[in-house]
Order: sequence, then structure tokens, then C-alpha cells
Amino acid sequence: MLESYAAGRWYRAPDEGEPLLDAVTGDEVTRISSRGLDLGAMVRYAREVGGPAITALTFHQRAALLKNLAKHLTAQKDEFYALSLHTGATTRDTAVDVDGGIGTLFSFAGKGTRELPNDTIVLDGGVERLGKAGTFVGRHLYTSRPGVAVQINAFNFPVWGMLEKLAPAFLAGLPTIVKPASQTAYLTELVVRRIVESGILPEGALQLIAGRAGTLLDELTVQDSVAFTGSAHTAGILRRHPNIVDGGVVLGVEADSLNCSILGPDVRPEDPEFDLFVKGVVTEMTVKAGQKCTAIRRVLVPSALEDTVIEALGARLARIPVGDPRDPDVRMGALASLAQRDEVRKAIEALRASADVVIGDPDRVPERGAFLDPVVLRARAGAGEPHDVEPFGPVSTVLGYSGVDDAIALAARGKGSLAASVVTHDPAVARAVVLGLAPWHGRVLVLDRDDAGESTGHGSPLPVLVHGGPGRAGGGEELGGIRAVLHHMQRTAVQASPDLLTAVTGQWTTGAARNDEDVHPFRKSLATLRVGDTIRSATRTVSLADIQHFAEFTGDTFYAHTDADAAAKNPLFGGIVAHGYLVVSLAAGLFVEPSPGPVLANYGVDNLRFLTPVKAGDTIGVTLTVKQISPRTTADYGEVRWDAVVTNSDGAPVATYDVLTLVAK
Repeated sequence: MLESYAAGRWYRAPDEGEPLLDAVTGDEVTRISSRGLDLGAMVRYAREVGGPAITALTFHQRAALLKNLAKHLTAQKDEFYALSLHTGATTRDTAVDVDGGIGTLFSFAGKGTRELPNDTIVLDGGVERLGKAGTFVGRHLYTSRPGVAVQINAFNFPVWGMLEKLAPAFLAGLPTIVKPASQTAYLTELVVRRIVESGILPEGALQLIAGRAGTLLDELTVQDSVAFTGSAHTAGILRRHPNIVDGGVVLGVEADSLNCSILGPDVRPEDPEFDLFVKGVVTEMTVKAGQKCTAIRRVLVPSALEDTVIEALGARLARIPVGDPRDPDVRMGALASLAQRDEVRKAIEALRASADVVIGDPDRVPERGAFLDPVVLRARAGAGEPHDVEPFGPVSTVLGYSGVDDAIALAARGKGSLAASVVTHDPAVARAVVLGLAPWHGRVLVLDRDDAGESTGHGSPLPVLVHGGPGRAGGGEELGGIRAVLHHMQRTAVQASPDLLTAVTGQWTTGAARNDEDVHPFRKSLATLRVGDTIRSATRTVSLADIQHFAEFTGDTFYAHTDADAAAKNPLFGGIVAHGYLVVSLAAGLFVEPSPGPVLANYGVDNLRFLTPVKAGDTIGVTLTVKQISPRTTADYGEVRWDAVVTNSDGAPVATYDVLTLVAK
């Protein structure tokens, strides 16, 4: 009997449960039941134990835990691979699921460290000045919600489906309750068990429901969210739940998707793009036995090439052995269950109303195992079913098109999909098709001979890009790098004085108080440096000789710096002006403290703007203020962002920018 992990302990249901069968042999693998599980206690435990433990950590600390978890699960992969065989998955299929899930943890861990602050809030955009005097300003920030992220997953990716939702929710500060699809829940349970045993994640950060979810949605409230992957029918039931309709619970859906791949009208059978197209279709039909939400269901080709494409698909599919995934020569395993195979065969029958089977025999049923031949259909003129029926298995339908506009129109008849691809080497075709497909698809792959070597293929969601689609596909988004993290957080506009906005955000705001120090801030370590610490430099007069020397030394002899007559005619300058980079260089000389000290390196500037021309004879000075301090958790130094304002003798700003330094702790 599979066990649920609830409120800090493993729970075994008291009944006999429902049997879960091996997809290949039909033998019982285990049983599943959630009878008697206290769902309310799970939600309370997530809110009261898991949530506070996660939100007490900074983004960098959460990212470090995800990285450690990914390493730990990598060491357990052999165990996961062995159990995955019962699902009908080949080694290649399991790699997509298990390695893909672990890789997603690594990806979010890396992005969390690189792109999020070592803090518990995220600033969004710059400061908005709300009044003329600058005493009333606003800024957007993201904070963690005191809620629970519930994920309800499909059977086809028992590991990746869980981890790709867990990673961004955890980074965002949310505890997760996982409800996997029953058919393959034994693999999810094993992974959760290894996660819990590791002790890497804070207690309450992850809980598991093995079995039916029952009244789980009744326990959720306004700060909670549900991420669902599955059928449009079940998604419709969830959408009608009172807590979704009126209770403020956020629902994200990834549902049915009639993804397409388009062979560009420029491609000929002898072109490398033709082989790439055929290979891509066959791969999407056979990986996971076609049980992928991103698999290619509609194959759109120029009408004149229908026969050629079908012949090429048949030749390649004939080289794909179907059978027991324990056999190393097998390239495609079984569907997840006999019931799933029956559903696919039923979908094929529906497709036959307007399409003919040209490859494979859907009526051939082996004595044992949920096996099905790869099946290719050819749509008849005016076919409607291929745009409405999703066979969730190794099935694709070939449709001919008359031109680019017709191909785009056919793709749009899918009413919204997760992914599409166009295989072309023609830039004009690529632009027209992508812009035509974009409103109807969450992701579009443009494949040709140049990117094929590195392309991850039509059906591979990537953790750095959004995964989801409009319309029929559900309208939700998952993955997407930091976008996925922020999706789980609350964005709030904060209005305040510069001083109080600085206190709230931890980042110095223009107009806030400065701490004029007797000690040069470059002499302070990260432990003693404070936001608002300021140095006001001495001044320097920029001479014509300085400008001429810089032009000669750098080779930047743009006429505004070297030709007095031409510069005088320039409406922006009216005479010789200093190079902007000369101004910045001289400014560095004014504020730098040259002796060895806590400042280890200058690693760049952000937001550099030249505001007022500096002419020969102008005098400049610099005000340098500590804007933000970001310690690194894994190093003996941190990052300090300094607000730099270079002004002339009239006090007018001539350049503004952020200086970025590494400072020892």
C-alpha cells in the first residue's frame, strides 16, 4: 500500500486500496488509497509549519537547498529508473521524466542565486516619482504569500511533473501539497520518500496525497493556489469549485493540447530540414509512447508533399521496436495502462470519421501489456476531428496545406496549444509563421540546419522558458525561470517618502537621507557598511587637454570631441565636449580609495546615462551612496551597489549610474 506523507508523518490507509498494475505485464505493483487522510490537517500543517520555515529563508538559502536536493536525488536515480519500468517507460522515457525533473531543480537553484536577491522580497522595476518635489515616491515589490501551493498532476510524468512545480513554488516561499495521478503514483511516492528522508527541505515544505484528493479544495482559501495538469474535463470540474469561483483560490490549468508541427513550404525532400521534420514527428510519437502534453498531434505539410512525408514517416517508424522496456533494444514501451490504451483507440476511431489510417494497426491488441502500434492518419479534405480530438498516445495526423496562411489557419483550429514547431530555412517563412502561431501557442520552436545540433526538440519544456498555452491548453503557465517564481508571489505597489521606502525595500531611494561619513565607505567591510553611507568627492576641472589626450589615447575621435567647427554646429553640444566615458573615468578617480581594503573588485556599472554635456573648463564632482548590500551565502564577500551622481559646478547632474563592487565581509 502506498502511503501519504501528511502533517509530518507517513499515513497508511486502513482499507485494501485499489490495485495499480504494471503497464507491461499486468501484474500488481502496489495498491493506493487515501481513505481517512485528514486533508484539513495537511493544509494547516503547510501553513503553520512549512510556510514560516520557508519564508524565514532568503532566496539564496532556498536556492541552495534546491541544489542540495537535486544532488541528493541524482544519487538515487538507479532506484527511480528501476521502478519506472513498471510504468511502461523505456530508459529514454525515464530520462525525460527523472533527469528532466532533477535538471529543473538545478536550473531553478542556479537562477535563484543569480537573479534573485539574498533577501525575502523582490523589487520590481524602478522608483516612480509621484510628486514634483520628490518627497512622495512609489515602487513595486513582490512578497511571499502565506498560502499553500497544491499541485494535481497527470500520470505521464510522475517525477518531472512534481519537481517542475515544486521548484518555483519553494523559491517563492510556498509549501507544496502534491497529488499525483494514481496510475504512476508509486514513482512519485518513492521520490517524495527519499526527499523526506534526506531532511534537506524544511519540515512541512512538501506533503503527498497518495490516492484521491477528496475535499482538498474545500480546505483552501484566498492565499492558496492550485496547479492542475490533466484533462480539460477534470479542469472544468475544478474551475466550477466554489473556492475557485468565489473563494479567491488561484487555479492554473494545463489541459488538452493539439500541438502541431509545420513543414515550411520552402523545404524540399533533399533538404536537411526535411529529415529534421520527419525525425521530430517520430520522436514525439514514440517518446513516452506519445503520452506527452507537448507531443505532435497534427503534422502540417504542403499538400504536394503529403505522400512523401507519409512514406518517410513509415520508414522511420519501422525502425522503432515496440515492446517490454526491460529489453535494451526496445525504443517504445507500453502506454501507462490498459484503460489508457482503450482511450487512445477510442480517439483513433473518432479521428477515422475524417481521416484514414496509413501507418500502423490500431486494432492489433497483444495478449499482454498496454501496447499500441504507432499510428499515422491522413486527413481527408475538410477534416474537423484532427482539430478537436486528442489521442494521448503514439498517434499523429497528416494534414495538407496550400500556403503559409492556410497552415497558420489550420494550426489555429486547435483552439490553443502548448507547443508548435515550424521547420524552415527561410527567414520570411519563419517570421510569418511564428507571428501567426504566437497568439495560439505558449511556445514555438523554429528548427533548421543551424540550430538542430543544440535544439532540445519540439516537445521538451525548458525550465528557463514558460510552459503553458492559451485556450484549449488551459491558459496557465508553469516553468519560465524567475517568471514562474514571481507568479506565486504577490506584487504590491508601495507609496511612501524616500526615507520610508528605503526602510521598506532595503535599497536606498533618491531623496532619502545620506550618511555622510568621515571614514571613506571603501574602507568599510560588508559588516560595517550601511545603506545610505555616502562620500562627496573633491572636484576636478576638465580641460581641453584632457579631452584631446583621451581622444588620442583611446582612438575615439568623434567630431564632437575633436573638431571645434563641426561640434559648434551640433545642436546638442554647440562646441567641443568631453567624452562621456572620460567623465565616468575621471569620476572614478575622484571617488576611489586606492589603498588595499575591503573592496575587492569593480565588476561593472548599470543604468549609465549622460545627461548634460561637459565642456572644456567645466568642473565636476561625484556623490557616491551605498544603494544596496547583498551578502553572498557561499562566499566571504558580497555585492554592493552604489548610486553615483556626477554633477557640474552648477549642481546639474551630468551623468548618473550604479557602480557595482565586490566587498569582503
